[in-house]
Amino acid sequence: MEKRRLPDTLTLEDRAGIAMNAIVGMADQDYNHIPFFAANLMSDPANLTHGDWDYGSSHGRMVDALVLARHMSGETLGTDIEEIYRSNLLSFFQEDGLSYRQTNPNHKWEPNANFIDQRAVILSLTSWYMDTGDLKVKEAADKHVAALKHVAIKERDVWYYPASEYKEGGWPSSNAILLRLAPDPAAFCGRLVMPLLKYHELTGNQDAFELCQFFTQLIVHRSGVFNPDGSFNDSLAYRSGHFHTRLGTLDALARFGVFTGDAALIGYVEKSFAWATTQCTAFGWTPGDLKEQAYEHETCSLVDLIATGITLAKSGYTKYWGTVERYIRNHLVESQLLDMDWVKETDDLSKEITGKITFQNIGQRTRGAFAGYSAPNDFCCDVNYGRGHTNDLQICCLGSGTRGLYMGWSNTIAEKDGAISVNFLLNRGSVWLDVDSYLPHEGKLVLHIHRDLPRLQVRIPEWAGYAKVSYTRELDGEIRSGRGNEPSTWVNEHFLLLGAAKAGELITIEFPLSHRTTTETAIGQVFETTWRGDDVVAISPSGTKHPFYSGRQVFDKAPMREGSLRRNENELVW
Repeated sequence: MEKRRLPDTLTLEDRAGIAMNAIVGMADQDYNHIPFFAANLMSDPANLTHGDWDYGSSHGRMVDALVLARHMSGETLGTDIEEIYRSNLLSFFQEDGLSYRQTNPNHKWEPNANFIDQRAVILSLTSWYMDTGDLKVKEAADKHVAALKHVAIKERDVWYYPASEYKEGGWPSSNAILLRLAPDPAAFCGRLVMPLLKYHELTGNQDAFELCQFFTQLIVHRSGVFNPDGSFNDSLAYRSGHFHTRLGTLDALARFGVFTGDAALIGYVEKSFAWATTQCTAFGWTPGDLKEQAYEHETCSLVDLIATGITLAKSGYTKYWGTVERYIRNHLVESQLLDMDWVKETDDLSKEITGKITFQNIGQRTRGAFAGYSAPNDFCCDVNYGRGHTNDLQICCLGSGTRGLYMGWSNTIAEKDGAISVNFLLNRGSVWLDVDSYLPHEGKLVLHIHRDLPRLQVRIPEWAGYAKVSYTRELDGEIRSGRGNEPSTWVNEHFLLLGAAKAGELITIEFPLSHRTTTETAIGQVFETTWRGDDVVAISPSGTKHPFYSGRQVFDKAPMREGSLRRNENELVW
């Protein structure tokens, strides 16, 4: 790929390459490369610890994240570790087709097929097969989906799981089945729909579709997960309105609504999504739940919010393109660890316990990871409320954060029947065109057209208005200009319609930046937030441990760099 001058602004594929460092670094080379689950960076010294999520959940998320990150970035780092992750993942399957947690010499948990883990397992197998077409992966995935169907309790119009753990030989309690004591439906059934649906789209697997169909029925018509006004049911039986599982379920339902052409289901999702955004900040901080974990934002929840917003935006709720871009530009990328100077290291390894805890090279190994529990203004959440300080990193959030980068990157440019839509104003290359984004320094985009395009439209932020939007189109030495106040210029509320474009054309779009201050509330905490366009450039009060939004520099002219943007001939679509 030839290099050229690029704006030195947010480039998601570069962030994915950095995330790969942490994905590979979390492997415990003294313990069969089982990845550590959590990092405690505020400890002196910092450490990594294992947990019962280490198996199907962690391996599934790491395999999925590596597939997507490599596709985005082209990086080859850690292929040896990736192969071990993949081999380990397959080794966790038992004859019944489910993925089982393994024993650990330092903990008392017993092997079981946990139903939160199964989502990460089928997610990773789907990405893996999508990427490679490896038939042994499809065989494992088909058997896994058949097992998910086999063990589901089936009633007239719904399916469900009666416990969180399945053991070899059956469910732990037949009484739970007789009394319909199903665990949280969103956590164990609703979230599964997303990867199962993609696996069905990819392979035509009918078991996967049936699981989606009957789990969707359960969530919408029988579960009570979502209240009639769209809010989350906050009772204890529903995990106190746990945001990650609720938002992951909304993502799944939205996708199923699109796939089946169910407009009512999409509307159901939008009502709940709109409520959820009122509980979050405009820059993407989400509550952990509505009770004890309310102050603990998970990167996982934010990525579910991003994915749901994208599906709704594609379905005609175009205002959510701007909402999602603010989430990506702010709390998603702020949640990624880049500066490790503040992490306290030690050379004393006398307290190391194999399979439990390590103190080795924590800063180096975790660079590129995403926050496990963060505050609106700080990477580390150490408030006086709820559970106080817990984990600073969790491997589930590393996997989700990488997937969030991918969702933003993948949906920046969309093609349908030859027509191109630029949805996010981020640097992005493609076989059709490259997008150079000068934001947040300048209200400016430059489009490099590579192929003849029958129709091109570009989303303009709602704060830019239309009267002062202008563009120039240069081809073979001829320059044409236009303005946003001309007739027939706007479609789908926020999109500037440029019509047909020719290969070799250079299109420059300019618009005024918005400078504003908003007051954001996060579970009773109030923050004054300063914006430049869609980027937060300051927040008050500032964080105290590893502050967010404290090092963002903006200039009147965007800084430039030498580089190139990745152009994949075939892209993985999630």
